[in-house]
Amino acid sequence: MRATVIYGERDIRLEEVPDPTLSTGGDAIVRVVAACVCGSDLWPYRGIAPTTHPHRIGHEFVGVVEEVGQNVARISVGDFVIAPFYDCDNTCVNCRNGVTTSCLHGGWWGSDDTLGGFADGAQGERVRVPHADGTLVATPGQPDDALVPSLLTLADVMGTGHHAAVSAGVTAGSTVVVVGDGAVGLCAVLASKRLGASRIVAMSRHADRQVLAREFGATDIVEERGDAGVDRVLELFDGIGADCVLECVGTKESMDQAIRSTRPGGMVGYVGVPNGGPELPVRPLFNRNVGVNGGVAPVRGYIEELLPEVLSGAIDPGRVFDLELPLAGVADAYAAMDERRAIKVLLRP
Repeated sequence: MRATVIYGERDIRLEEVPDPTLSTGGDAIVRVVAACVCGSDLWPYRGIAPTTHPHRIGHEFVGVVEEVGQNVARISVGDFVIAPFYDCDNTCVNCRNGVTTSCLHGGWWGSDDTLGGFADGAQGERVRVPHADGTLVATPGQPDDALVPSLLTLADVMGTGHHAAVSAGVTAGSTVVVVGDGAVGLCAVLASKRLGASRIVAMSRHADRQVLAREFGATDIVEERGDAGVDRVLELFDGIGADCVLECVGTKESMDQAIRSTRPGGMVGYVGVPNGGPELPVRPLFNRNVGVNGGVAPVRGYIEELLPEVLSGAIDPGRVFDLELPLAGVADAYAAMDERRAIKVLLRP
């Protein structure tokens, strides 16, 4: 089969690799219907996260189950399934506590799993899923093709944006600022609207993303950054800041922006993959009673909550995909996102 391999900075290749095979009894083989490129994939692509050896890449996919091991009970051949951006058994103590990203037996796509097999990267034609019953969520029947982009967002970006909002305590009437206008930030706007926020500020300098942010529920746009951005947010909220600020980038600058935009007693929900050395200024947080909560999003636990609203059309997060390419164009997909010519690129094998 064909799958994507990263060799180093700006070196993405589509190569022939071995077909996945069942090996543990609890696994499944999924034919990928759609995958995508994530903003976090750009860290190794840009060389910010070094690539020490060629390896598979990609962690978001939906597809159709082709084979299941003899111990798989909940997932069946022919199911259309959503896979979160990680593998989990959904039964260990961490999973039961809602932190499936810390599954005691889980792992990550494109690497060896804890059972002695290999979990293929998502940007390929097929994926072996180690803990099929715990990891995969089947849709009720085969979805219309038009729903595939939104279903794919449940693998990562919609669940991650939702986690930012939940971590910050967004509820009916909350005032919210979203730092970051990538797919996660835009989904955080949508999640905040869904949870009943009364006012949502999207911090964005890109006209196309501003339009989508407003359509997702943003009431205000702030283009400024740094001190000017903080000043503008404070102007909008009586000089004190917002109840909830969602940090969806992962840099030192974005975290600083988020903390200083939060009112005394407010909360920052952070989901941006940390790069560039963000650190928490404990004394200012202490002085203003500002809380910080979040981390890698346990999206597996959100899929069943969000899925009915995707299927009904109540939410349409798939609109963050503004470019679709065949898998053969995966190198172009990375370049388009790196150059900000696309918010998020959907790949069809």
